[in-house]
Amino acid sequence: MKIGLSVLLFFLFLAGYTQQPTVTAVNINGATRTSVSFLENLIKVKSGSLLDSVALKEDVQRLKQLPSIANAIFSVETDSDDQKFVIYTVEEHFTLIPFANLYTSTNDEFAFKIGLQEYNLFGRNMILGGFYQRDIFNSYGINLRVPYIIRGNFGFALSYNNITTQEPVFINNNTADYRYNNKAFEILGLYNINNKNRIDFGINLFTEDYSYLTGATSPNVPQELQVDKYLYKAIYYYENIKYDYHYRSGFGSTLNFQYVKSPNENLPEFLIGINDFVYFKRIGYRGNWANRLRLGIASNIDTPFAPFSVDNNINIRGVGNKIDRGTATLVFNTEYRYSFIDKDWFVLQGNFFVDSGTWRNPGGDFSDFMDSENLRIYPGIGFRFIHKRIFNAIFRIDYGYGVTKNASQGIVFGIGQYF
Repeated sequence: MKIGLSVLLFFLFLAGYTQQPTVTAVNINGATRTSVSFLENLIKVKSGSLLDSVALKEDVQRLKQLPSIANAIFSVETDSDDQKFVIYTVEEHFTLIPFANLYTSTNDEFAFKIGLQEYNLFGRNMILGGFYQRDIFNSYGINLRVPYIIRGNFGFALSYNNITTQEPVFINNNTADYRYNNKAFEILGLYNINNKNRIDFGINLFTEDYSYLTGATSPNVPQELQVDKYLYKAIYYYENIKYDYHYRSGFGSTLNFQYVKSPNENLPEFLIGINDFVYFKRIGYRGNWANRLRLGIASNIDTPFAPFSVDNNINIRGVGNKIDRGTATLVFNTEYRYSFIDKDWFVLQGNFFVDSGTWRNPGGDFSDFMDSENLRIYPGIGFRFIHKRIFNAIFRIDYGYGVTKNASQGIVFGIGQYF
């Protein structure tokens, strides 16, 4: 009797499974600048596949992650013969984007960075861009990123950068200024595991050139240093974030690991790892709570050229330009964003933030994290001017005010959200 009941239940389950409807056709509407065949290759639901609500939602999420897509929805229509038709409707971004960042340099001179980036080259979400930077010295760079070339899973990226800046170097509690030049060529392989996980991996060949300008000196710190180096890089991205135009909700993580070495055997090898955790939560319709926790650690070499810097444009708004360096970092940024105006194409958003961080001194130990000299806490306010139809068209302005020891205050401009 029990065996017969089990067989009956099995066939009832099988019958219920086979009754799951099949998709007759899939259409994508609204794509004019983006290749429809490219989008069809990315989505899971195809003609002939079973109608699966989970797969439909995952497809919409993947479409929203593309730079060329501002928003996406799906619908299912049934004709008189009970055939199922899936329709994805997308709303596109304008993707040829000029950008400009304005800030002050390390000696308080005016500095800027301008560039042009196409995020949907050939309608296939390839990225091609370049920039020019004036930060006391001239810099430039160009990059190409092709993330979807084989079944939407494999891609590659190429870049060349020639960056020259004036860098503060901290020597025995005093400061020196160096002209720093970094010429780098990078090639990466890209692999999209699924909608939530992807990996970049490759090699960067670069030359570093330090030239003393002014300030403190030490017989243990060279005034001229030029060295060829190479680094192996691996970046792992996890993203479970829902997008609704400029609003975000969910969790993400980016782990960046680098191994740096030089053909010069007198120079030590170098390891560096950085993990950014982000968490976003919608609060009501117009509110958005955003958080970033950055953990970074590098080989603890006692050098004035330590890799992590305390800087306005990187981690602590209002703190100043590259005011300190360390070989490990712990930074937490939190802010509440509220859209005062949210129209069809334009958003005026205000935010209140608290940026905080601490560092390990070069050659020091982890107790440096608790040293009041290294701790920075900077609350502040800011505004965002957002164009909803242009990808990453967010102009931000923030004012941070320090409340810890030896604090400062300042205004920070930029394009895109701070994190």
